Amino acid sequence: MEGKLRENAVNAVKSILETAGFEVSEVEAPVDFSATRDKEALLVLCSNNPEEIAEFDKTRFSLRVGEDELECKKLLFTLEEGVSSANSMVWGVKEFVRYSGEAALARMLDRTLSLSFAATQQPVPETGKEKPVPEAGSGITLPHLPIKVNRQAAEQIAGVKGGTASLRFMPHWVYHFLSSGEQDYKGQRVTFDGEGSCAVNAINGLPTAVEGWSAAEQEIPAGSDVVKPHISKEEASEKVYSDLITKLTKTVRIKQVKGDAIFYEEKVIKPDKRNIQLDIEQVYVPVWQVKGKKIIEVNAFTGEILSQPMDEGVEIL
Repeated sequence: MEGKLRENAVNAVKSILETAGFEVSEVEAPVDFSATRDKEALLVLCSNNPEEIAEFDKTRFSLRVGEDELECKKLLFTLEEGVSSANSMVWGVKEFVRYSGEAALARMLDRTLSLSFAATQQPVPETGKEKPVPEAGSGITLPHLPIKVNRQAAEQIAGVKGGTASLRFMPHWVYHFLSSGEQDYKGQRVTFDGEGSCAVNAINGLPTAVEGWSAAEQEIPAGSDVVKPHISKEEASEKVYSDLITKLTKTVRIKQVKGDAIFYEEKVIKPDKRNIQLDIEQVYVPVWQVKGKKIIEVNAFTGEILSQPMDEGVEIL
């Protein structure tokens, strides 16, 4: 990643961090820039060079801000697949697309992007090379996302002193919809074309993005807990249909002139449920529940700490 490509990458990552409330500053090599927020210091490298990445990862950095000397966390952005890091948070294409999109939305809404680097010292490489969690099989086969974070990594990410992790498979209803159809109202043509995919948590009914999901029917590890759905397929389908109809509903405004007066008529037009094709299937998401003095849940597919519990019975402290 050299020349204009590196310059573009640096500017793009800067923009994301600035939207998250960081103040960015230029620094000398071997990093591209620094970012500070409150008492948090972050050094950023945008590179595809293995030697440069290795040197960055093994080097310990500190940053003096006023009278304070802060130990720096490290963020690596790379376009190379299969890059792992022991001491840095790694952003690849997937993370960049996600955070740049969220940053654009935050700027549009004039909000601060919620972005945390609490787990940068326990990163989860995207290579999928982590060893499977337990080696023994359970004899139970489920359609589920792959387990990319092992037990030890999950306990490190959670940071719960003395905490122990147990693996739970949380049911979700994953759906794809295709909408069509149109209506004509007083000369105005209203279309309801749309297509998309999402998921509904089968425990608490919350929507979940499915970008990057690739589930397979596989045996789950021994000792895992399979959580039973609280929301049936029929209930999930009705909820999805209701949400889609609301989302696709349009309001048209018709201008009418009578003599010297002009007035407008508003009409709410809803799509016909029969014109919405819905395919829905069950997929389980592996989650490490780390219990100690508090309970932290770690997504075993992404390595992210969950900001809200997937299970209604769990309280996140």
